[in-house]
Amino acid sequence: MDSQNGAPEVHLDEDLHSRQIAVYGREVMKRMAGSSVLISGMNGLGVEVGKNIILAGVKAVTLHDKKAVELRSLGAQFFLTESDIGRNRAEACFEKLQELNPAVKVTASTADLDEAFLCTFQAVVLGDATLSEAKRVDEICHKHGIPFVHAQLLGAFASVFTDFGEDFTVIDVDGEDPHAGIVASVAHGTPAIVTCVEDERLEFQDGDLVTFSEVIGMTQLNGHAPIALKNCKPHSFELDLDTSVYAEYQRGGIVTQFKPSKQLKFQTLEAALSNPGEFLLTDFAKFERPALLHVGFQAVDAFLTAEGHLPRPANKEDAAKVVALTKSINEALPEADRATIDEDVLRVLSHSAGGEMGPMAALFGGLVGQEVVKALSGKFHPLFQWLYFDSVESLPDVLKMSAEEFAPLNTRYDAQVAVIGRSLQAQLAGLNVFLVGAGALGCEFLKNFAMMGIACPDAGKTDGQVTVTDDDTIEKSNLSRQFLFRNWHIGSFKSTVASKATQALNPSVNIKALQNRVSPETEGVFDDKFWQGLDLVVNALDNVNARLYVDQRCVYFGKPLLESGTLGAKCNTQVVVPNMTENYGASRDPPEKQAPMCTVHSFPHNIDHCLTWARSEFEGLLEKAPSEANIYLTDPEKYIKAIEHAGDASAREQLEKVVELLVSDQATTFEDCLFWARTRFQEYFHNRVAQLTYTFPEDATTSTGAPFWSAPKRFPRALDFDSLDRSHATFVQAGAILRAEVYGIPCPAYAPNALAVGAEAAKLNIPAFVPRKGIVVETDPKADKKQPLHSVDDEGVIAELVTKLKAAHLTLAPGFKLSPVEFEKDNDANFHMDLIAGLANMRARNYSIPEVDKLKAKLIAGRIIPAIATATAAATGLVCLELYKVVQQKPMEAYRNTFANLALPLFAMAEPISAKTAKHKELSWSLWDRWILEGDLTVQEVLDWFEARSLIAYSISCGPALLYNNIFPKHKERLGKKMSELVVTVAKQEVPAWRAHFDVVVACEDEEGNDLDVPLVSIKFR
Repeated sequence: MDSQNGAPEVHLDEDLHSRQIAVYGREVMKRMAGSSVLISGMNGLGVEVGKNIILAGVKAVTLHDKKAVELRSLGAQFFLTESDIGRNRAEACFEKLQELNPAVKVTASTADLDEAFLCTFQAVVLGDATLSEAKRVDEICHKHGIPFVHAQLLGAFASVFTDFGEDFTVIDVDGEDPHAGIVASVAHGTPAIVTCVEDERLEFQDGDLVTFSEVIGMTQLNGHAPIALKNCKPHSFELDLDTSVYAEYQRGGIVTQFKPSKQLKFQTLEAALSNPGEFLLTDFAKFERPALLHVGFQAVDAFLTAEGHLPRPANKEDAAKVVALTKSINEALPEADRATIDEDVLRVLSHSAGGEMGPMAALFGGLVGQEVVKALSGKFHPLFQWLYFDSVESLPDVLKMSAEEFAPLNTRYDAQVAVIGRSLQAQLAGLNVFLVGAGALGCEFLKNFAMMGIACPDAGKTDGQVTVTDDDTIEKSNLSRQFLFRNWHIGSFKSTVASKATQALNPSVNIKALQNRVSPETEGVFDDKFWQGLDLVVNALDNVNARLYVDQRCVYFGKPLLESGTLGAKCNTQVVVPNMTENYGASRDPPEKQAPMCTVHSFPHNIDHCLTWARSEFEGLLEKAPSEANIYLTDPEKYIKAIEHAGDASAREQLEKVVELLVSDQATTFEDCLFWARTRFQEYFHNRVAQLTYTFPEDATTSTGAPFWSAPKRFPRALDFDSLDRSHATFVQAGAILRAEVYGIPCPAYAPNALAVGAEAAKLNIPAFVPRKGIVVETDPKADKKQPLHSVDDEGVIAELVTKLKAAHLTLAPGFKLSPVEFEKDNDANFHMDLIAGLANMRARNYSIPEVDKLKAKLIAGRIIPAIATATAAATGLVCLELYKVVQQKPMEAYRNTFANLALPLFAMAEPISAKTAKHKELSWSLWDRWILEGDLTVQEVLDWFEARSLIAYSISCGPALLYNNIFPKHKERLGKKMSELVVTVAKQEVPAWRAHFDVVVACEDEEGNDLDVPLVSIKFR
């Protein structure tokens, strides 16, 4: 099928790419799906870029290389094996890259990079080219408007250059949704001051452009060209506009940020070498480093051209030549542009240049991959034009080490050994690492571990192990970024598949896969011995509560934790080091703001409110109510006794739902289900709205005389069912089919046809709406929970309902049960999202709120976290650079926590925050300390232990139980008792056989009576 412009219509698999569409949008995805990309140089960086671009869903990727696979190539190029040695690098890996996304055509090429060949691509990446070759290729690309990226990795150093042509359009600079506000008033004159309702703080900044819609009265604002803002405040701003000739503002209005496109003019590589402009800074502690590396990288290239090889590791003669070449290049620059020469950094660059590190390839494979997406789509701001980066802190003190330390071992790790040395490589081999999570981050971590030689006996020590756990199974939507999984793995456990896939990348990795959630319930699996045997923990989780629990365990057992997360194009990393840094839980994001209950239920003013309501109704009708009915059906007598005992409005409301399902609205045919769906439409979108507007007419006022329907409230209008309206028909179709699923009723042949179902629904006789007086509508935004309405006689109503229920139960078949429908967002054939989108959009139509398609509804109602492979790869690369430091026990100033936004692009790297320390005389402690008392001690012996340290312990508790407090006279009897006995008799806790201690909290004060917050106390009684 052809589109209107003659180009083939691009089919987008939205089930596969839903998380990615949440970041890029459909149009960008379709633009990419029509683009071909060339990646030249299939080293570690090349394969990373290829992976990320193929997962993104471009039309075609050509992998270009003229070099052959060597044993050392396997150190970062994860899709090569020892059997590939001697083969062309591109030809050896293209079939494995093809497996990542069958919709992308992947080919290998050894062609010359001439003009005719290059002009067949929409973007070109060079990842392993000399400077002269890069300049030649860029000249051709620049001439033809083909975006070009040149990236180089020299061990722990990196350089990226972009040239997207003379006139590149950035359609969306940052990818963020436009800010918006609800207008409360607009003043006449200059300046025109606009105030907004105080529901939410405005995010506008001076200079932003905005547009208006839905303004009543001052209608000239609606559709006006974008207007500049000034003097922006939390709930007001001024317009750069004279409104004195406009009509008087009456009410209403939405103000929305207008995001203009941006034009960029790029220099060629040749021109940008001598006139680099502003470098993208990644670490403010290295403010002068980019300028130094700009000349340093040119010096390494000059060395390669002159000597025929890259500088050798720990070779002082080669390093001296690189330093001299750098100085020569630097001196040729205008004095104002010259770099400050740091010879030690240049010597480390020379040492590192011939090596390769997997984490660097992962980090820059993500960054370069994102630049390619920008080049193809215009989505996000490109790198303009230079980035230099180094992680010398990840290396040992290489300038003080001998050349022998970096000599090849004739293993796949030789390229890494050339940078970090044999000793550190052996340490990596012996690590015991716990990886929590095997999803997108987990897959990338496992690949990095395998390339780094972690827990790989052939890299040195033989006692290392990676333990990975994840209780989740693989879904189709995972495949667009969790690159170790394939179509045939859907339904299998992530940890099991990821472990086997990792061993395919590096057969020597010692890995153990578990399917347990790390939580208090699995402390028998992840017991003390397990935690004590670990060297470090890496989190690859997608929820805060799980992260906090793992963080608490790491603090308890004194284990380093490497933490990371992504959100769209953003990623953050945190390194947690025992007795040095604060822990993950020390700082938390503020909780998400929830819309007030009355807003969601009666006064929605945006689609999020409608979708929140829709998801709640779906779960209440199809999951919670049938589950409640099943509780009754399992044990009717027990259920009724509990309801009668409660006897309140809440119990009555629960019982009413059960009676509705099993008595008043019980379905036995599909027609019953259709009637139910049609009456739901009538009740939700006609009757309730008609009742609301009857109770509060459009001209209603509040007790103060102000209009009731003032912003942010929107006056609603009831809908009449129309079987020819596909939205109406789809709603009753989805509702009827899912109601039938609850009762196990087969669907008729016409059920898959929405309009046919709608036609049948139109034949049903639905009672006309009759308004009622005295109906209470919650209007207080501070009411945070919908409370059941109290009846005059709840107990009497319950008794009547119980009688009906018992009578109906006698007519049910033996063993009859309902089938609750649990919401599943990622199956487009199950009608779940059809119903939720229908609920939300009909409600939006009631309130004149813009409707959304099913995919947008899925993203919001399904609470889908936007995710892309590029940010995931970058995050894990950053984390693994910190892992090198943790293994070497580097000082605080070596570590970096990072926030990165690949969309801008922006990197903010900072030293971690130190753990707070408390002191008392000679004692000092931090959150990392746990005082361990040896022996099966009595209460008195514990008190004596504290007294010997000038601390007066007055209270000891275990969990919620108080074992001892000196204000209770009877507790004196416990002084001679064993603590282990009190834990059992008072705290009612059994210490598992595998645990040698129990924990107590001791409250104490100093000699002046000041309370001191002391560490947790462990009594090691076994």
